Amino acid sequence: MTQIREPERRTRVLRGRPYSLDEFASKYGLRSDQAESLFTRFGPSSIELDLLMAAKRRAPVLPDRIAE
Repeated sequence: MTQIREPERRTRVLRGRPYSLDEFASKYGLRSDQAESLFTRFGPSSIELDLLMAAKRRAPVLPDRIAE
């Protein structure tokens, strides 16, 4: 009898500092469900998520720091 095995998931190496979910969502102006989906699929790596958002042509939404 042939046994079916689940493929092993490779753990990703964390590149760059990790984003928190809230930080990632606010940086790119994403809704929480959008950010959570991307964060779950691609992990917390700031480099990976920044590259992904650049590929999607989503520029970071920067807070207005002129008033400070």
